[in-house]
This record gives sequence, structure tokens and C-alpha cells, in this order.
Amino acid sequence: MNVPNALSLLRLCAVPLVPVVYFSALPAANRWAALIYLAASATDILDGYIARKYNLITRLGRILDPLADKLMAFTVLVCLIIAKHLPLWAGIVVFFKEAFMGLGALIVYKKISDVPPSNILGKLSTTVFFSVCFLIMVFQDMDHPQIVNIVAISIALVLTVAALCIYMGYLFKGRTGNPKRENRE
Repeated sequence: MNVPNALSLLRLCAVPLVPVVYFSALPAANRWAALIYLAASATDILDGYIARKYNLITRLGRILDPLADKLMAFTVLVCLIIAKHLPLWAGIVVFFKEAFMGLGALIVYKKISDVPPSNILGKLSTTVFFSVCFLIMVFQDMDHPQIVNIVAISIALVLTVAALCIYMGYLFKGRTGNPKRENRE
């Protein structure tokens, strides 16, 4: 077990903490949960940096890292839906997008025994999604119209679906999304 994989496991362990803290009776529970979400995202950046810099990229890491990210993001989204800060349809869109991506990754894994890497739009959509959810969590007590949350999450979801379309295009063309890897095989 290397450091990047350990950080991904730590992030997986933090997933259940978010709803426990978010729905607790703690003062400013939403901000504490947002802080856990922020710390988890920081470990995501850190594990990726360490893995690339020290050539510690493993198959396990390429599975654990996105799994931890997706579970954390979906957990935060569900918390915001239950607390009525986001509409249910946002969770449905994310659920089906992740289901398609997971199925696609499984198909590619069976074909080439590897997990396809994310594309730049996927990374951008993840960053926007994180930012929107984090800001909604932190500022949920402020008096603002619900439409602000809906517009913000809609922008994040449009980027997410666009990333899915690019990803699926790679899958249907039989590509991994990584031209360097394709040229070696």
C-alpha cells in the first residue's frame, strides 16, 4: 500500500462522516461537514500529485481514487437534497451519469485490463461540482433564493454530462482517452 492509495482509503473512510456531521446537532454542522468535504478534496489533489510525481500510479489507485471521489460527491449531493437545498432531479442526473461511467469503465477494463483516465473536461466538471456543493453547504444559512442553487448545480451538471459524452465517445471508439497509452499498445 503506497501513500496515494492510503490517502484514497482515508477519503473513503471520510465519506460516512459527512452525513453524520451534516445532520448532527453541532453548531454550524453544515460548515463542519463542508470542512470534511474540503479536506477530502485536498487529499484527492495530494494523492494525485504524489502518484504522478513519484511514479506511484497503480491499478488499485486508479480504482480507489475515483471511487472515493464519486462516493464523497454523491454523499454530499444527497445531503443537500435531503436538506432541501437542491432538487431531487440533480441527484438523479448524477446517479445515472456515474452509473453510465462505471459501466463504461468496466467494459474498457474487460477489454484492456485498465481503467480509462479522466479527461480535462471531467476534471473541470468535478472542480465546478465540488465548488458548487461546497459553497451551498457553507452558505446554506444565508437568505438567497433557491434558484441560485438550482442555476449553480445546473451549470455543474451540464459540464458533468458533457464530460460523460466525451468519455462515452472514447469508449465507443475503443479508445482509453489517453493518446500516449494508445500509442504504446
